[in-house]
Amino acid sequence: MKRILDAAESLRALDPTSTALARGLRKVIGRGTADRLLRGAWLGHPVHPLLVTLPIGAWVSSVVLDLTGQPEAARRLVTIGLVATPPTVLTGLAEFSGLDRKQRRVGMVHAAANTVAASCFLAANRSSRGAARAWTAAGLLAVSAGGALGGHLSYAQGAGVHRWSTLEPRG
Repeated sequence: MKRILDAAESLRALDPTSTALARGLRKVIGRGTADRLLRGAWLGHPVHPLLVTLPIGAWVSSVVLDLTGQPEAARRLVTIGLVATPPTVLTGLAEFSGLDRKQRRVGMVHAAANTVAASCFLAANRSSRGAARAWTAAGLLAVSAGGALGGHLSYAQGAGVHRWSTLEPRG
């Protein structure tokens, strides 16, 4: 598993896109109030890791409800996870804008895996129960891969570690 996670750091083909994306995000977000809000200076902690628990928790819990004979409640939880996804992505993009080259490579694969996951859960909510279960299984696999990559970013690469503290308002 470590070799797979480390391999994402070597994907040089992602550099032009990831560099352009980071620069574009930095121009849009800036370094003022929006940046402090999205990256968590007001909280003293990055916001993205807190928000990721919402879609992941909803999606994992939806499986439990479906398996216990509550498919409509499961669909509602999938919807809650989908509604929680845009703010989670927004805070992740704010973090992405401050990453170094190797971290951006992993961040791109992390984002791709989580985009696949969200797409699978969206498809699950629009499918019959049998197909929904297949989409949900694929979504859980993708979100697990995305989570592993997010963990690699944080713990192995130190992405975002103490970077939010530089965004504290000066006074």
